[in-house]
Amino acid sequence: MSNKSLFQKKAEKIAFNENHRKTIRFNMGKYYAAVNAGKARYNNLEATRTRTANIKRHTLENLAQYLQEFEETFTRNGGEVLWARTADDAVQFISRILQEHNVKSVVKSKSMTTEEIELNHELEKIGIESVETDLGEYIVQLAGEKPYHIVTPAMHKSKRDVAELFHNHFNFPLDSTAEEMTALAREKLREKYLAAGAGITGANFVIANKGAICVTENEGNAIMSTAFPPIHIAIAGIEKVIPSMQDLAVFWAHLAQHGTGQAISSYSSMFSAAKKEGESDGPKKMYVILLDNGRTNLYKNKTFNVALSCIRCGACLNACPIYKNIGGYTYNTTYQGPIGTVITPHLKNFADYVHLSSACSLCGACSSVCPQRIPLHELILENRKLAVQEKLSPEIERIGMKGFEFITAKGSRMDSVNGTVKNTAIALFAKNAWGKKRAMPRFATLSFRKLYKKNT
Repeated sequence: MSNKSLFQKKAEKIAFNENHRKTIRFNMGKYYAAVNAGKARYNNLEATRTRTANIKRHTLENLAQYLQEFEETFTRNGGEVLWARTADDAVQFISRILQEHNVKSVVKSKSMTTEEIELNHELEKIGIESVETDLGEYIVQLAGEKPYHIVTPAMHKSKRDVAELFHNHFNFPLDSTAEEMTALAREKLREKYLAAGAGITGANFVIANKGAICVTENEGNAIMSTAFPPIHIAIAGIEKVIPSMQDLAVFWAHLAQHGTGQAISSYSSMFSAAKKEGESDGPKKMYVILLDNGRTNLYKNKTFNVALSCIRCGACLNACPIYKNIGGYTYNTTYQGPIGTVITPHLKNFADYVHLSSACSLCGACSSVCPQRIPLHELILENRKLAVQEKLSPEIERIGMKGFEFITAKGSRMDSVNGTVKNTAIALFAKNAWGKKRAMPRFATLSFRKLYKKNT
């Protein structure tokens, strides 16, 4: 089954699932309340959006310079930088490091980049256990699923769902409270921290002039994942770099505000290298893997490279009426919602994923909330245009659109038959054009033009 057919099948199934809607409505409601309250903290939120957008645009214009500066500074600090052209390159780097150090298990903080390269699955192939330590990621890993949302991996699950999951895996009582289940997860994960031979993190930001990577979180799991194991591996997309510490000050608060509504995340950490001689804390070795994996496809396209300004806050997903109805799994991509719709066709095979751009109402809600002022709905429209130019739509669709264009180009052609004939044609050839749950509008017997002529 093609990606497009699979998308349509999943969307039709989940869009009318009342339990799914109820869970998402409840969890999204908490997000909206927090974010709306958080916005009130800003004297001028729009000025902050403009400032961070400008910083990112400047960084992208000088991307090679800042990446090189980071590599030089981080290397001087005692770390090692590895450049991964593809997901396979990144997996091979990580596998080699872990095997060289005889690592049997790793603990991971939340990282969409590791999801992108399917690291857990790849490490399992070579007999290395990889444990997610973010609570939401831990839940979906236990369920054998992938993250449902960029920021909130288990957004699609209710408390009852999690209770059933913990009951099946740990024989935990079904009537457990959220606090009791969280305590159980802490207990189970503490054992994994102590046993792990390496900790793997992503990076929210990469600081060029300090040679440091930054991780922001709310559970302390990223700190634990880097404090206990003797090896720390961080993997980040090349677009995560920003010039300086001064820039980080505004980005950390900006990400927290749009991601969760917080003034700042509970834990915000910087890692610049392994521990040095005389230091008691920190890993013995630290590696940073900078990942391309299709990002240069976006970067060299002057229309789309603005999408690399994304800071992965998830605000566009939470605003999107399509995402809220069809859910994260329907996309069958690492990055869902509007940002995923824009970038995935360029990170992967364009023809395989451009259908996502047709599942968009172009309402512009995503663009209006994006903290980086990325014109997401306009880029989605650009993807559609590219699909037409490259003749990726079905032949019958192209013929149909040509026919529609011809008929609607002139009012006289539209009025050549009456409403009864038009309604009959729709019933025969386009009855379910808008899906089985929606009825097509009916044409009036006489058009406005004919009614006007008749009455004047």
